[in-house]
Amino acid sequence: MIPQTQQVDTPQDWQIALSNVIKDPKVLLNQLGLEGKLDAISPEALKTFPLRVPQSYINKMRYGDINDPLLRQVFPLIDESYEVEGFVADPVGDHLAISSPGILQKYHGRALLITTGACAIHCRYCFRRHFPYSESNPLASQWLQSLQTLRDDKSINEVILSGGDPLVLGDKKLASMVKDLEKIPHLKRLRIHTRLPIVLPERINKSLLAWISSTRFQVIMVVHANHANEIDESVAKVLMALRDSGCQLLNQAVLLKGINDNSESLVALSERLSDVNVMPYYLHLLDPVIGASHFDVSNQRGIDLINDIREYLPGYLVPRLVREQQGEASKTPIS
Repeated sequence: MIPQTQQVDTPQDWQIALSNVIKDPKVLLNQLGLEGKLDAISPEALKTFPLRVPQSYINKMRYGDINDPLLRQVFPLIDESYEVEGFVADPVGDHLAISSPGILQKYHGRALLITTGACAIHCRYCFRRHFPYSESNPLASQWLQSLQTLRDDKSINEVILSGGDPLVLGDKKLASMVKDLEKIPHLKRLRIHTRLPIVLPERINKSLLAWISSTRFQVIMVVHANHANEIDESVAKVLMALRDSGCQLLNQAVLLKGINDNSESLVALSERLSDVNVMPYYLHLLDPVIGASHFDVSNQRGIDLINDIREYLPGYLVPRLVREQQGEASKTPIS
């Protein structure tokens, strides 16, 4: 059982890096030699979804490049302040899918646990940027209720740890959570949705790998890289370590205007994922969340891009183009 209070451990390197993320748009631009080159959303508006980016991710950005694809994923452009019809606070119906505190159930046989509202990085297109995490956290006193919900529904055979990002939690807490889940006999698979191996590779340490390799669950880790430049040698190393610990590795990318909405970028991403033994699984069309309309790419443009990259890649390296729609029994294939 996850205790409500825990003894504070000495911070590890990854926790120190996590606490030293950059939060000021001006500081980020100054580091990249781009002082005054981009107009950020107002400080007042940033209070609801602040800038947050680890130094290890900034180090992969191109100095002096205003259009760097990594910078554009995290920089809070003034475009976020524009109201666009059809862009809403809950674009995928998360609120309607809450079956118990911290548990979302949309698809047969699977339950998603909102483990935390915290992330190492704030991606400006995040579909949960307006999610009420304080009301939907299964930790502490609500954890027993969440476990009982999972015990009672024997149709569930896969639990998905999500957030926020579950890997911002400490290893003791994660291991304790997984031990509780292991006691539910009809659960077979553990899926972990995380961006940390990509944006904060320091997080993948020996203690994390130890509990992953010791669990009875089949472990599937779904990482999130949108551009080949995100996968440098430090990322490649930790992805290899995760695979060696027994994880099946999949990637979910989002199709983003000005970042990867061209065939060259998508081919390079799939090739780089292949290099590090990660399967290009899904390419998501943008979830229409308030503040992200400037990233939107049309369905037809997505279809055209998938057709283009099929000419350059073997079928197993072509991700499935999908959209998540409220009330549907699965992701909706587009191409």
